[in-house]
Amino acid sequence: MGRRQFSGLEVTLMVMFALMSVVAIALIVLFVTGEPGVLKDETTEVFVPQCPDISLAERVDCFPDAGASKLRCEQRGCCWRPLNERLVPWCYFSTNHGYTVESAEQPNPYVMNARLKRMASPSLFGADIQELSFHAEMQSNNRLRFKIYDAHRQRFEVPHEHISSHTSDPSSPISNTLEMTHKPFGLTVRRKENKKALFDTTMAPLVFADQYLQMSAKLPSSNIYGLGEHVHQRYQHDTNWKTWPIFTRDAFPNGGTHNLYGHYPFFLCLEDESGKSFGVFLMNSNAMEVTLQPAPAVTYRTIGGVLDFYILFGDTPEQVVQEFLELIGRPVIPPYWSLGFQLSRWDYGSLAEVKNTVERNRAVSLPYDIQYTDIDYMEDKKDFTYDKVKFSELPQFADYLHAKGQKYILILDPAIATSKRVGNAPYDAFDRGTVKKAWVTDSDGTTPLLGSVWPGETVFPDYTSQNCIDWWVDEYERFSREIKHDALWIDMNEVANFDKGSTTGCGDNNLNYPPYTPKILDEVMYSKTLCMDAKQAWGNHYDVHSLYGYSMVLATEKALQRVFGGNRTLMLTRSSFPGVGKYSGHWLGDNAANWNDIKWAIPGMLEFGLFGIPYIGADICGFFDDASEELCRRWMQVGAFYPFSRNHNAQGYKPQDPAFFGPNSTLLKSSKHYLTIRYTLLPYLYTLFYKAHTTGETVVRPVMHEFYSDSTTWEVDQQFLWGKHLLITPVLHPGVDNVRAYVPDAVWYDYETMEQLAVRRNYVNMHLPADKLGLHIRGGAILPTQRPDVTTTYSRRHPMGLIVALDDNNQAAGELFWDDGDSRETVKLDNYIHYKFSAVYGVLTMQVTHDGYKDPNGLKFENITVLGVPQPPKSVSVTNASSATQHNASTLPTSNIQYDGAKKVMFLKGLSLTLGESYLVQWELELEENHRFDCHPEEHADETKCKARGCIWKPSTVELAPWCFYPQDFGYTATGVTESNSGMTFGITRNKKYRSSGRPESPDIDTLRVEIRYHSSDMLQFKIWDPTTDRYEVPVPLSIPTIPETDESMRLYKVEVTLNPFGIQVIRKSTGTKIWDSSVPGFTFSDMFIQVSTRLPSEFVYGFGETEHPTYKHDLNYHTWGMFSKDQPPGYKMNCYGVHPFYMGLETTADAHGVLLLNSNAMDVTFQPTPALTYRTIGGILDFYMVLGPKPEMVVQQYTALIGRPVLPAYWSLGFQLCRYGYANDTEISDLYKQMRAAGIPYDVQYADIDYMDRQLDFVLDPEFKGLPALVDKMRGEGMRFIFILDPAISGNETGYPAFERGEAADVFIKWPKHISDEIVWGKVWPDFPNVTVNESLDWDTQVEKYRAFTAFPDFFRAETAAWWQQEIQDFYNEMKFDGLWIDMNEPASFVHGTVGGNCLGNPLLENPPYMPPLESKHRGLNHKTLCMNSEQILSNGNKVKHYDVHNLYGWSHTEPTYKALLNVTNKRGIVVTRATYPSSGKWAGHWLGDNFASWDQLPKSIIGMMEFSLFGIPYTGADICGFFNAAEYEMCLRWMQLGAFYPYARNHNGKGNMRQDPVAWNSTFADASRDVLNIRYTLLPYLYTLMYEAHANGNTVVRPLLHEFVNDKNTWDIYKQFLWGPALLITPALDQGARNVNGYIPDARWYDFHTGKELGVRGQMHNMFTPMDHINLHIRGGYIVPWQKPENTTYYSRKNPLGLIVALSDTGTAKGSFFWDDGEGINTVQKTQYLLTSITAEANSLSSHVVNTGLLPADRLTLGEVKLWGVGDAVITNVILTDAAGTTHTLIPEINPDTLEVIIDATSKSVPVDEKFTITWSISV
Repeated sequence: MGRRQFSGLEVTLMVMFALMSVVAIALIVLFVTGEPGVLKDETTEVFVPQCPDISLAERVDCFPDAGASKLRCEQRGCCWRPLNERLVPWCYFSTNHGYTVESAEQPNPYVMNARLKRMASPSLFGADIQELSFHAEMQSNNRLRFKIYDAHRQRFEVPHEHISSHTSDPSSPISNTLEMTHKPFGLTVRRKENKKALFDTTMAPLVFADQYLQMSAKLPSSNIYGLGEHVHQRYQHDTNWKTWPIFTRDAFPNGGTHNLYGHYPFFLCLEDESGKSFGVFLMNSNAMEVTLQPAPAVTYRTIGGVLDFYILFGDTPEQVVQEFLELIGRPVIPPYWSLGFQLSRWDYGSLAEVKNTVERNRAVSLPYDIQYTDIDYMEDKKDFTYDKVKFSELPQFADYLHAKGQKYILILDPAIATSKRVGNAPYDAFDRGTVKKAWVTDSDGTTPLLGSVWPGETVFPDYTSQNCIDWWVDEYERFSREIKHDALWIDMNEVANFDKGSTTGCGDNNLNYPPYTPKILDEVMYSKTLCMDAKQAWGNHYDVHSLYGYSMVLATEKALQRVFGGNRTLMLTRSSFPGVGKYSGHWLGDNAANWNDIKWAIPGMLEFGLFGIPYIGADICGFFDDASEELCRRWMQVGAFYPFSRNHNAQGYKPQDPAFFGPNSTLLKSSKHYLTIRYTLLPYLYTLFYKAHTTGETVVRPVMHEFYSDSTTWEVDQQFLWGKHLLITPVLHPGVDNVRAYVPDAVWYDYETMEQLAVRRNYVNMHLPADKLGLHIRGGAILPTQRPDVTTTYSRRHPMGLIVALDDNNQAAGELFWDDGDSRETVKLDNYIHYKFSAVYGVLTMQVTHDGYKDPNGLKFENITVLGVPQPPKSVSVTNASSATQHNASTLPTSNIQYDGAKKVMFLKGLSLTLGESYLVQWELELEENHRFDCHPEEHADETKCKARGCIWKPSTVELAPWCFYPQDFGYTATGVTESNSGMTFGITRNKKYRSSGRPESPDIDTLRVEIRYHSSDMLQFKIWDPTTDRYEVPVPLSIPTIPETDESMRLYKVEVTLNPFGIQVIRKSTGTKIWDSSVPGFTFSDMFIQVSTRLPSEFVYGFGETEHPTYKHDLNYHTWGMFSKDQPPGYKMNCYGVHPFYMGLETTADAHGVLLLNSNAMDVTFQPTPALTYRTIGGILDFYMVLGPKPEMVVQQYTALIGRPVLPAYWSLGFQLCRYGYANDTEISDLYKQMRAAGIPYDVQYADIDYMDRQLDFVLDPEFKGLPALVDKMRGEGMRFIFILDPAISGNETGYPAFERGEAADVFIKWPKHISDEIVWGKVWPDFPNVTVNESLDWDTQVEKYRAFTAFPDFFRAETAAWWQQEIQDFYNEMKFDGLWIDMNEPASFVHGTVGGNCLGNPLLENPPYMPPLESKHRGLNHKTLCMNSEQILSNGNKVKHYDVHNLYGWSHTEPTYKALLNVTNKRGIVVTRATYPSSGKWAGHWLGDNFASWDQLPKSIIGMMEFSLFGIPYTGADICGFFNAAEYEMCLRWMQLGAFYPYARNHNGKGNMRQDPVAWNSTFADASRDVLNIRYTLLPYLYTLMYEAHANGNTVVRPLLHEFVNDKNTWDIYKQFLWGPALLITPALDQGARNVNGYIPDARWYDFHTGKELGVRGQMHNMFTPMDHINLHIRGGYIVPWQKPENTTYYSRKNPLGLIVALSDTGTAKGSFFWDDGEGINTVQKTQYLLTSITAEANSLSSHVVNTGLLPADRLTLGEVKLWGVGDAVITNVILTDAAGTTHTLIPEINPDTLEVIIDATSKSVPVDEKFTITWSISV
């Protein structure tokens, strides 16, 4: 049967049925859903709004459109509560509107995703989107992005040129910043540091419809700035229900609330006086409005796109701007000439009139760089044409201007005429654009949209289309060949249209007439612009309208690049969008000549600073209307300080260029005056633009940005700053010459008079007559200047200068950026010069930090003006400090120096300092308060006492300055100076014109001897002593070169002697800096009081100890520190256990030196702001040693070469250690050991404090600890080590106590001098009497009296004592093994004062000398808590000395015999830890920082202490982790465990009576965190041990201040809350209670996060680091190789693991490191060369080792393990080859972490020894 065939009619009917079915189904869907793809808005159930009782200020408007009523409000499901005023919404949202969170996830800690579903509720405007997606991410530590968008349909999003290229670099978990409320959906953005809510959207529901999106957020303060573009009459927003529309519009900036040219949904909010601020940016280009209300709160209403928010966090407002500009693109540096003054007007009428204007302004020598022509130059206002009648010579006009160093700028509009040219000639630009399809089209997407602009009927280029861009570039290039010009001004690009939408109107649809129209001008979307349904390549004009100017800027940038090539040129645009500043400047539009517009220009400029367009200004004198002379004069004054400084007016108004007002007019004179100042300061302004370009800093700056802690500044907007340093106060009101101006809290100098203002932080009535504006320089500024001229072409050829304005601390700083002023990308290409200037205490440092440009004009710094110089300079010297040219200082002739005493100004002239070279300019001032040296350091000075000493009494208002001070010639006179090539010798005689030094019991010594010895090129000694009397000298041996440095050219120093008063000056030859200058009054040398003062080269002084210092750098504001060994827990101004009269000083040139006073008597040092230092000691002689560095690390190396290199500790002593005073028995120790092992916490050393002793007797075991020997043996057998404590004091009340009996027989104990008594000087310390029961409830003194035995103190100077001490230690070791010894109480400490009974025999002046340094309990005498000062000790040479002289050496003398005994007894290296120290103690021992307290302040103080002991040559140091005294708190102890894991000596130790604080005493979380951080320590022990070797061999520091590695970065000179291990590991701990973020400094290097291996990407700035409770911030420095091993529970096992390497590549792909290894405990392995030392380098895709020394035993050899390679970036590592010493190659497979880009190369399986040469090579493919 055949197939049936349908007839034609049947086929037709079937097709019609199918079509009808489709239509019917569509209608059904439409009926059900409302419209395609959108669920219906209505709910079938009755909706009952939930109306909260909230404050009026927090109501969010539910009826922003017109026609609100109760009925219509309730139909929207909202709350209706009318009021008696209309600002507050009557109709506001209920709480059951919005969305709920249906699901949420966090794919990683930095990202949060959610799906949102709309709650059933009535709609506001229809087409609500039912399902939304939410995505949030921490893009950086300071930037949060969250985006809400349609879950199912792509909506328009801004195609931003810069932001779209950003990648995330998260560092802080998003949960610290963002909280999500689920029902209803809401977000709370918090500041992670303090959890303050910043942006809280839970106050109102989210609305997300197709054409209506709304979100509200509560803010923390009403200090809101930004949003634009509008005229804001005040910079700080009014939050009283103000609504601001945002939609680009050609409108007049006349002060209304309407929208203007730009589109800026960005605001900054200052939270409070702390300066903490945040910014909010909504990336949305649709028409919108923003309402500010008193809550304070913000509501966004936009009619398209998505909600794409960026929240930017900063510690200051400036930081927020920097973060915003990092996001959208930092601004371009404009060409230098564009900072000159500019003239323009619309309709000059002819080129002849333009030239008339130019000539009359040239004739009066007005500084003037640029001339414009507006659209009147064009033929019939057509782009790319010129009027060949009125402007016939326009092609030659640029040359006419160039001949006088001026520039020409012309205008182009976007709209292109459709009409023919004159004579019916074709308009080629239009024709070519039509062929290219370059135009915006009607809604059909084909027909060009027609409108009307200046030339008549026009089309509009679609700059979002590549065809249009190509056309625009081509037309511009053609035109530029016809009309030469220098830059381009683009206007009317909002886009402006004189028709409404088009010549034919606009269609009736929801784009042209959306359901809701924001409160834009005219409230019609297409008013004065295009129809919203017009089509562009990026989308509907509805979506991209506000991007028109932005897209035109991007296209114009391509055109400018084509035409100008390598020249920077300039673009100026009227319409803008965030990111435009990357390419263009902006002016504030078509203002008018009135007093409002001159005022409102300042908030406008400040806002565009926030928006990233610093090249900003208003039309000076106003665009519309005629300007009065007064208005124009005042406007020219302030306009001289607009970054974009242009006088421009409109067609038909009278001219307003300055010369028009006449050559003798006040206006012209005033204009010239302030433009001359502008041109003088252009180097400063240009540098500000460099800072804006490189860091995002603002140029024109609100006062609030610098003085945010002063709430008065929050509203200041009729004054502004250039950068930080120049305050501009204009006259903005008619008929006034007095202005109420605010003077912020700083020193300020009047720019014109140079006088310092008398007020600060207050309003002042500033007198500003007709020709004046207020101009003030902030103290602390160094402003670069240049001699001005009439154009920048000429001024750039003139000499430069500096204005130095000193602040309260007599300091200042500044910068200079300099390039050719015209080339593109000079920063990127390094073609520039950069200076950093600093002035500190009379030294101006002009440091070139980048030298990539040679100015062809051979520029020189000619003049330097210093403001705020209190006295005339004695002398001024200049030193060329360039690395290529080292010169001695030259003294400036007095003819080149002027000083104005009335104004306190110093002028230095005729300097001729070459631009591009570094210099030091130093001036020395006459004496006044800061130069007084205290003649009465004791308390209770008065005029009578003062004058009795021959001193001057003069009260001072300077706080702490001495009122009693030495006259200038008080001191000694030098005579008979004999100089040889190795030093000088001479005598000095006291000036007897004055009475004695004022202490009759201490007679002055009238004649002294001085010897200066040049020991080496970098070390000298100067010694002052009494040649007639054998005075005590310190018996500590020093390593002094046997042959002095006799070649003067080799010495880094020269020495000069001033004769009257006598003084020694040590001068660094390379810089001319005086690093020691004792030619000051007050030198005193009496029997029991010696004083010497010296000026210091800077305020940066470190060292002196042992005393708890609150900062590492000393405070020089009259602080005095006593030094005398004492059993004194650390405390402010409390002299503690050790004495170290050594300091390191930094010079302003970043050179360093060190000074040791070898004197062991009680002493003090006083710092004063001169800067100067005074030493006072009560005995001995003056014996100074100085080392010259010049680097800080070299200073320590040289110092330890002098006093002795530090001991190399045993490897195991670098493990974690546990101790407590108060173990009840050996079982407690055993239990602790088991718990630690069970917890798996690395732990190498256990201690026993004096509890293990029977009645605290040395060498006697307590019965409660009878099991301790066996326990120690067991622990040692399992890889542990044990250390016992020994005190020096020996009980004398025992029978059968060998230690005392043998000591007495050997006569080792300290006694009285024989002529007084042959008895032991008895004290009391810990040992108890026999057969007593101690009642610990009694007070301390009673316990000492009743229970403490008499004790004798060994005299460790004597060889007999050392032999006795070793014998006792040997006997003890035979009874109980140990690995190290801890010696305590060796200051020496006694619990009675002087002796039992308190009666010190002999001279009472020794106990209470004529001068008592400011010591703890000084009123009790020197013998407080120690021995009588008249006790006698006997040196090893047999000389008898008083304890008065050697007290501070007791611990030192105790340490060496203890260390030697340990070595001899154990035959191992071990470790000795001592409490009392003196220079060279580090040769034998480490040190802990004493009996500290369990308090937060001790954490940073422990870092200071460690860094100081690094200077002192004792690198093995640390504090008692978690504190000794008082109970530790959980968080503090955990943070201390993290910090302590990076102490070289890492011991947790606490005192008796407190709860346990060891890692297993808390909870599992604490134990886990402790284990984790100690595992890191143990991982890095090979690196730490290598550092200890370098300290031992070379004197390097281990714990290292940042300044040692980055001394050229002065930011590091004050840092003490961070430290380094060696050069490569940066430790930034959390040191404050509750801290979860740490703000640390990241020095200028490449750094990697130790935990992840990921590059940090920050350098040379503070960086906020997320630091949760289980985290410490650790960073490895690029360029270094760090050895490591897999950690184990003890070093016994970890030492057996293969050696790994962390290879952290530098910017150039290189790295270096070293590795030291020995058996870990052998004696003198370095001296015996029984060790391995390798040098490891990485470069050119290769890692190689070089064996420097190999002497390991087979058992100690290691093999190579994992190599971690950091810093190769996205490159793919392939073909990894390991070549061993035999030449055998091994192929290795690298593992690459895609997140961190860490490359792991594991060589473990190849068993390649590291004590033999090896090489690893790899290939890279990109």
